[in-house]
Amino acid sequence: MTNPLFSLAGNVALVTGASRGLGHAMAEGLAEAGAMVVLNGRDAATLEARAGELRARGLAAAIAPFDVTDGAAACAAIDHVAHAHGALDILIANAGIHHARPLGEWRIEDWRRVMATNLDACFVLAQHAAMVMLPRRRGRIIFTSSLTGLMGRATIHAYAASKAGLAGLTRSLAAELGEHGITCNAIAPGYFETDLSAGLRKDPAAVARIVGRTPLRRWGKPRDLAGVAVFLASPAAAYITGQQIVVDGGMGIAL
Repeated sequence: MTNPLFSLAGNVALVTGASRGLGHAMAEGLAEAGAMVVLNGRDAATLEARAGELRARGLAAAIAPFDVTDGAAACAAIDHVAHAHGALDILIANAGIHHARPLGEWRIEDWRRVMATNLDACFVLAQHAAMVMLPRRRGRIIFTSSLTGLMGRATIHAYAASKAGLAGLTRSLAAELGEHGITCNAIAPGYFETDLSAGLRKDPAAVARIVGRTPLRRWGKPRDLAGVAVFLASPAAAYITGQQIVVDGGMGIAL
């Protein structure tokens, strides 16, 4: 039996970028805690396959295919989720992209593309989700930020800036929405084994350097993020807002 502190029974959650990686792991964790999870991504067939896997386990799952950078589509999807399932209790704005180039090779188009997905889309999603949550005076908004928004790394300028921006957005939304019963927090992963890090993991020296700097001596696995997402979405975190929880195996605290 799920501890009531961590139960999400009766909750409806929308998770963007949930067809794979960290997004899917978090969606799976929410579903296991009792939530109806709505998986977002751009490919409906992939989403349906992942939702089908959850339903085959007796978990509640639906899909909402849309591009998070299409503001009108994102807002329409939130409205549809709230109408179809009776509410939207939890938003995990997780979808993000990556671009790495030496500074001199960056184009303003590259910068804007990363910002549009990683920061602008999160603002639009959170803004509209909050409008849906306000009448019920309850809700959870959770962003996926990044350790690199705190520490930085060469060549990923827009990614680091967008994730640092999410930390600021987390605080400003928390300050405004708290009196309405809506919390806003962020999860900042370190280095995880996902498609986003696939290129970096092809470099043995980079892999060894990261493992060597991480006290737990390994890369994170997507499942390592599920518990934090459940916690922040659950009654156990009712008095936590405006925070960024780093999940990095200790990398950020080790010299």
